[in-house]
Amino acid sequence: MFSNTLGRHLHEYVRDYCVFDLETTGTDPNRNMITEIGAIRVLGGEIDAEFSQLVNPGIPIPPYITEITGINDEMVADAPPVGEALEMFMDFAGDLPLVGHNIIQFDLKYIYRFARECHNKTIGNDYIDTLPLANTRLPALSHHRLGDLATHYGVEVVDAHRALGDCRMNQVVYERLMQENVHRTDDVRAEEICPQCGKAMKIRNGKFGEFWGCTGYPLCKFTKNLTRV
Repeated sequence: MFSNTLGRHLHEYVRDYCVFDLETTGTDPNRNMITEIGAIRVLGGEIDAEFSQLVNPGIPIPPYITEITGINDEMVADAPPVGEALEMFMDFAGDLPLVGHNIIQFDLKYIYRFARECHNKTIGNDYIDTLPLANTRLPALSHHRLGDLATHYGVEVVDAHRALGDCRMNQVVYERLMQENVHRTDDVRAEEICPQCGKAMKIRNGKFGEFWGCTGYPLCKFTKNLTRV
């Protein structure tokens, strides 16, 4: 839903949610455009409806993106512009929490940008990112890309790099991830997630005592004060 305030990053399981995924003209949320939005609405843990919408980015789609996604300029020529397509997607999602893979660093940045540019609003939906969930719940897995998780859970990879196909994989992956037993220790807890990169936080020792530090260090240097219960 369009709002004046951002939603919260959730870590608990919810039975009502909307999985979404974007295809874009590149990997820079500050410069590139959206070419497709896909989504699956889940109510009571069961799929309720699907949404798939091509988007006219207003610029030529780079050939390498067409090679990856299969989306070309002719396909999006009569598609709605991003502001209209985003409104259609938000009507579909309503106020449900948004679920996706690596959405903190990628998809949400596009959504927030165009909500601001096209509607002078932001998106108030809470959100769940399955990438940090996978980092904390499957630490022994060497890679946590969506395709890796689908393979790990035996989910058939169909229409990868198309928005709705990725949503279908991600919906199953989310449900399976939330069934994983999380083994908590004194220094790592699943609910402590880095708000900058989405990796798990770990208790570290410093000059002034213990503190939460991101396990993505040194690439991510986020820290926060430690509060013991």
